[in-house]
Formats: sequence, structure tokens, C-alpha cells
Amino acid sequence: MSYKTILVHCDASPKLSQRLDVAVDLAQRHGAHLVGIHVQAPFDVPAFADGMMPMDDLFTSYEAAAKADHDAAAAAFQKAAKGTHLPTEWRLVKGYVENELAVHARYADLLVVGQTDPDAESMTPTDLPETVALSTGRPTLVVPHIGVRSKPGRTVMLCWNASRESARAASDALPFLAAAEKVVVLVVDPRSSGGGHGPEPGADVATWLARHGVKVTVQRDVAADADIGGVILSRAADHGIDLIVMGLYGHSRLREVILGGASRSLLSSMTVPVLMAH
Repeated sequence: MSYKTILVHCDASPKLSQRLDVAVDLAQRHGAHLVGIHVQAPFDVPAFADGMMPMDDLFTSYEAAAKADHDAAAAAFQKAAKGTHLPTEWRLVKGYVENELAVHARYADLLVVGQTDPDAESMTPTDLPETVALSTGRPTLVVPHIGVRSKPGRTVMLCWNASRESARAASDALPFLAAAEKVVVLVVDPRSSGGGHGPEPGADVATWLARHGVKVTVQRDVAADADIGGVILSRAADHGIDLIVMGLYGHSRLREVILGGASRSLLSSMTVPVLMAH
């Protein structure tokens, strides 16, 4: 049970090396084929342009900047993989990053992207992680822009609400869950129901995971007036969690509405990697 193809988004961000460190480590653990992908955005004529503007000069500037970004990303990928003896592949594609990543990730087992850095100047869409996770159909691992303190996967938290999305996330994360030393199933504000949580919330998913050899404990919590995302982050700190697994809800066109709760809090304040699935 492992990820055999890992795709990592390689932009020209100064934080790319942190993302690559995680991707390379995972590829080594799983014996995976590591694919680095750089997406070159199309040339768009500036909105303020008029017929008098020298388009040739603008296009030349665009090409030079695009080449510099690509070369920097490719060099970082090569440096991260050097000496690992991993089977690697480099892809340069042209288009809009959210569309290209979603398509290419469908032919991988895991996509690795970076959390949006609010202080960085970048052409990458600020909502890229959730947009891709909602549209690709593959698990997406989001690496914090502050980096990681330890390799993700030793102590894992599965956020469980008995929904289709959380079931999908749990299934997609099985390679992590089965290899972890400890898995905490966190159930926040559960309501017993025959169609979901069952008479003892968290017990059914714990039984299923145990049959996969997962070392699991269940923690039930109450959010009260607090944001559920804040509760998840607090419990992650309490347990020394190095990876959070959760389902993502809604359609990409409605993400501003759907991601107003736990997902939005996690993606803006995450301190450990988050594996998301939809």
C-alpha cells in the first residue's frame, strides 16, 4: 500500500525547496516515481495596453521572465533529487496552473503543492491548493509555507465527520495511516445517526482502520462557539501531529462559500502538512 507516482508543483517560489524536501522524502519512502511540473502561464496582453504599445517588447519581457522562472524551478528540482537515485521526470507545460495541475494529477497517486504565502509576491493563485484539490480527484498534500519540523506521517490526525468526503480522504490517506505510529481520529460535535456516525461516533471508522493495521485512537470534541478549524489545530498541537487528513467540501465555483469553516481556517493557519481529498 503506497504512492507510486508523486507529482510536485514546482513554481519559482523561494519556498519551493521546503515543498521539494517533503516530496523527495515521500518518494523515497514509497519507492515512487517523482514528477516535477512547472506551469508557464500564457502571455496575456495587459488590460491597460492600447494600439500604441510595443507588443514585441512586452512579449520579449514575458519570455525572459518565464524562462528565468522555469530555469530556477528546474534547478531546484534537480538539486533536491540529486543523489537520491529516485526515478524522476521533469515536465514543462503551458497554460493556467490550476487547470494543468488538476489534469496532470489525475495520472499520479499524490499531488504535492505549497500553502499560499500571504507575504510573497507571486502570480500563483492564492486559492490554488483548494481549487486543485476540489477538481483533480486525487489527494492533495499541502505543505506549509513555513516548512515542516518533522517528516509527515509518524503521528497523523484524521478529521472525521462521517461524510462522503471524509471517507474519501481516509481511503486516499491509507498509505500514511497504515505506516503511522499513531493515528488520532478526531470527531467534532458528532451526532449519532444510523446513516452516518452510528451509535458511537468514530467507532466504525476506527474498526475499519484497525483492519488495515492502523494504530488508532478516537477523540471526540466539542467546538461550541469556536471555529472547528481552530479546534483541529489545537488538538493537532496537543498530540504532536505531523500530518492532518481531511475531506474538502463543495464545488470549485462555490469554494468561497463552502470553505468558510474548518477548511479555510486550516489552509490559512496550518502549521503541519494537510492532506485533502474531495
